[in-house]
Formats: sequence, C-alpha cells, structure tokens
Amino acid sequence: MSRRGLNANPTDGRPGGPVLECQGVAVRYGRAPEVLRDVNLTLDHGSFHFLTGASGAGKSSLLKLIYLAHPPARGSLSLFGRPLAGMSAKDIPHIRRRIGVMYQEYRLLDHLSAFDNAALPLRIAGRSPDSYRTDVTELLGWVGLGARMHALPPTLSGGEKQRLAIARAVVARPDILLADEPTGNVDAEMGQRILRLLTELNRMGTTVLIASHDRALVESSGMPELRIEAGRLIVPGARE
Repeated sequence: MSRRGLNANPTDGRPGGPVLECQGVAVRYGRAPEVLRDVNLTLDHGSFHFLTGASGAGKSSLLKLIYLAHPPARGSLSLFGRPLAGMSAKDIPHIRRRIGVMYQEYRLLDHLSAFDNAALPLRIAGRSPDSYRTDVTELLGWVGLGARMHALPPTLSGGEKQRLAIARAVVARPDILLADEPTGNVDAEMGQRILRLLTELNRMGTTVLIASHDRALVESSGMPELRIEAGRLIVPGARE
C-alpha cells in the first residue's frame, strides 16, 4: 500500500527516538488496589511489540494509560517527548489524534457504511469528503474491503469488521497504533492476515503495540513481547 492511502503528508516529519516513556507508573481505579505498579517502559518510534498476560492482568489498562484515557496514579509518563505533567486539558485531544486505537468490540456505527466508518476520524477532524475520498477508498482496498465499502457493519463478517476497524484506526496515519486483542474474534487464517496488515503499517513508520492472548500469533510474528505478571510489566532484557 502507498503512503498516500494512509493520508500521508509529505511535510509531516516523523520523530526519531521514543514516542512513549513511563517511569514508575501505577494504575488504579478508585480506591481499589493498583492494577499496574512500577511500570517502566520506553517505546521507540517505529517499534513493534506484543503485550501479553493472563485475562485481567492489566493489558487493556496499560493501553488506556498510553491513550491518556486513564491518568496514572503515580509515576511519570511522556508522549512524543512531552511530559503528561506539563500538558493542559487542551493538549490532550491533540496528543490523542496521534494515536490510533483498535478496540476489542470494534465500536463501528451500524448506520454508517464501511466507507463512512473508516473516514469518521477525518470527518471529525473537519476534513471535507473531497479531500479524503481517494485516500479512504485506497485504504479500504488495502484491507480487502474495496468491494464492500458501501456495506453496513451488520452485513459484514467478523473478519471484515476487524479489518474495517483497522482502516478506521490508521486512516489518519497515527504515530502509535494500540490494538486490543485484534484477532480475538477471528480464525487463525484471518488472524495471520491481520498481523500482515499491521506489520506493513509498522514498516511505514507507525509504532505498534498489540495486546493479545493468542500465543500462536505472538510466536509466529517474531516480534518482541512485553508481559504483565502480578501487576508488573516485564520487559525482556531490562534490569530488574
């Protein structure tokens, strides 16, 4: 797929170095015990990692933390070189626009066509249909939905919905893509196809973090793995 199909902007320079840095971060909900504690993590620009752990280990909580959907209870977090502690409320939406998210439950709008679902982030950003029609059409072709762009989500198969969710998550060329169990509702063959799509996106420069319990997928990918055990993030090669 060409960069044009991912809404590339030739004047938009992509940063080198870390896109995310966490030091001593903890996550808790209300007064409950910490779900995650003492998280130390650096994600470099253009990296690709799997995030694994038992159900309920805190994988989704870590993704929410990175998306700034839930603040850390303690510790420091920086995105794109900007410390969260120094951000104002007006900064958060701008930072989030640089992060694409694939949810487990797709969150597609049933009354919108596949094309309109994929284009929704651009529409919300104020882009006119004429400015993105070609890019979105090419993107849907890239994920194998070129012939289904006018179909409504209820008529799509599980694999088609997942690929549409990918298209919507990457249409604005995010710097980071967070995918929460992207192959949880599809068969092994479709899981490998989705992995190939995400790998190709990573080759174009997007940092990818996939939360998954699919051991076969993780092992077949050859990509590095981050693990959450007993509320702690284990980074291979890092000092304890």
